[in-house]
Amino acid sequence: MKKHYFLVLIIFSFSFYEIVAQDNFARINLLFAGDIMGHGPQIRSAEIVKGERYDYLSCFKYVQPILEQADLAIGNLELTLPGKPPYQGYPQFRSPDELAYALRVSGFDMLVTSNNHSNDAGKTGVINTISTLKNYGFYQTGTFKNSYEKELYYPLIVYKNGFKLAFLNYTYGTNGLPTKEPTIVNLIDTTSIKEDIRLAQQLKPDAIIVIMHWGLEYKLVESSKQRKLSEKIFSWGADLVVGSHPHVVQPIKKHSVLQKDGTTKETIVAYSLGNFISNQSKPNTDGGIMFEIELLKNLETGKVSLGDNRYIPVWRYIHKDAKRKSTYHVVPVSAFENDNSNLLEMAEKDKKAMKYFATKTRNHLNKYDSSERYINFDASNLISNKKTK
Repeated sequence: MKKHYFLVLIIFSFSFYEIVAQDNFARINLLFAGDIMGHGPQIRSAEIVKGERYDYLSCFKYVQPILEQADLAIGNLELTLPGKPPYQGYPQFRSPDELAYALRVSGFDMLVTSNNHSNDAGKTGVINTISTLKNYGFYQTGTFKNSYEKELYYPLIVYKNGFKLAFLNYTYGTNGLPTKEPTIVNLIDTTSIKEDIRLAQQLKPDAIIVIMHWGLEYKLVESSKQRKLSEKIFSWGADLVVGSHPHVVQPIKKHSVLQKDGTTKETIVAYSLGNFISNQSKPNTDGGIMFEIELLKNLETGKVSLGDNRYIPVWRYIHKDAKRKSTYHVVPVSAFENDNSNLLEMAEKDKKAMKYFATKTRNHLNKYDSSERYINFDASNLISNKKTK
């Protein structure tokens, strides 16, 4: 009996050692979404009681299962939340707070707020946007109520899955609208970015992630300024750069960065994720991608590396009911491009437009350093709006 027990113990110990040896990494899955916009028709479509109540939950129900799978889901909030009417779209975006509620309930964990529309509702808009997001439990960075809060909370440090991550966020400008004291909107300035990365390094994070609002609108390829700036950011110590602003999808590219010890570090830049949700109708603006990347940390050495990355094409679908009432949806293309009418009925012209966007996006991105993640789910995956992370 003792002999058998001893053999079982040896086998168990060996099996346990094998499991540990094979999987000696901590992992975290990051998911980035593009521009979250609030044009006038979007506001009107969400209106339940005129000027008083709004409901955006249905906008995100088809991507909620994807958002909830991520350890951290991050988006660019390209609008302000002034907290009271009047609400309006372009050129100065002011949306109801209910939009933030819907984003949080649907699975977003972090929203960055430094972009060319940060000052659309003035100082009050900057302050209320920050307060609203934090009240809903979001991580938020890029704009600040005052210099004291920036000193306290920037770089933004997030602890998740055994990782310590530093996030930085900047914009090229604010459409000529001044940033009124004491609020702060982070602007792209190489001296400031380099210093912020240095400060982030002193905090010894596992990775430094820089989210940029940059580039030329509607251009499918990054500009030379974007390329040169991303190279500088990587040379200063960042691990990942994710961009927004062009409203169209731009390339995802890997970079090898030479380190001081002579080794190389693999980094990656997603130049622009396009639109997540909007009412834009210019070519290539009716959708975007969700960008997903895994970080791995060796539990023995503490070294962090970039794992697989994937893109998920998403398309903005505007459904009209019998009374011509519009509802905006973010649709993961691969889940609906084949007949899936039991989940979502879509007119042929809409299917054609969605497939055209997807084909063009795939042909564009497949020339670079990413591959598509295909989404398959049925009605059981379209769970009620409930935050589970």
